Amino acid sequence: MTGSAAGDVFTAVEAEVARLEAIFSLHHPGSALNRLNRTGRLVSPPTELLELLVLSGALHRITDGAFDPTVQPLWELHAISAARGEQPTAEALAKAGARCGWSHLRYDAGRVSFARKGMALTFNGIAQGFIADRVAALLRTRGLRDVLIDMGEIAALGRRPDGGRWRAGVATPDGVIVREVKLAERALATSAPRGTLLDPDGRVGHIFDPRSGQPAGRWSLVSVAAGRAALADGLSTAFCLMDRSAIAAALAQYPGASLEVLL
Repeated sequence: MTGSAAGDVFTAVEAEVARLEAIFSLHHPGSALNRLNRTGRLVSPPTELLELLVLSGALHRITDGAFDPTVQPLWELHAISAARGEQPTAEALAKAGARCGWSHLRYDAGRVSFARKGMALTFNGIAQGFIADRVAALLRTRGLRDVLIDMGEIAALGRRPDGGRWRAGVATPDGVIVREVKLAERALATSAPRGTLLDPDGRVGHIFDPRSGQPAGRWSLVSVAAGRAALADGLSTAFCLMDRSAIAAALAQYPGASLEVLL
């Protein structure tokens, strides 16, 4: 590939990532997601948002509610409390929990809406994987067949130049690699509840159980491989909140997915 052609590819990837961030980002003021969260409804939602809602709904069902993008009100409560060096009161948790719940979300091709006031969505537990999948699809259309893509989650197209499978290291939040996973036409996603901390003392992580309202505390590191990065991403997020038997039951619904690390 010439330098000019490579530049065109990188430009296309940057444009695609920017386009998707304008749909899913909580940090982009005008994103489709933020418009939905502000007003409680979104008319003519982007196709990509609907696609991710469908996958999220499937994951919500097979994880018995552990995966739930409507958890955002709980995240906001914990983030505000942690910044103050406090823990949410039982009353505050109950109020935030009442504004969560996948069953209170309505969506179709014409509109996405909330059935309860004050609800909000976050795709932080799945959007990185979805974007990795979209970048992989874009590169395929450009004729690239052997590429390792890292968009926070990993998507491996084809193989390495020597014909071997791509290698990806699974690391703890402090950078210690605990396992090497080999990938070919496969994706890998890793979730660590304490990978992002919300309080100055480093005690409150960023993954919360929508069922209890409490931070994830069962596992410190979960890594999942699957045919799609979005699926691996969503499963790894949910598995941070599930016991071994529940994880096994969920994986049985996706025979192509595998648990790579559970610490």
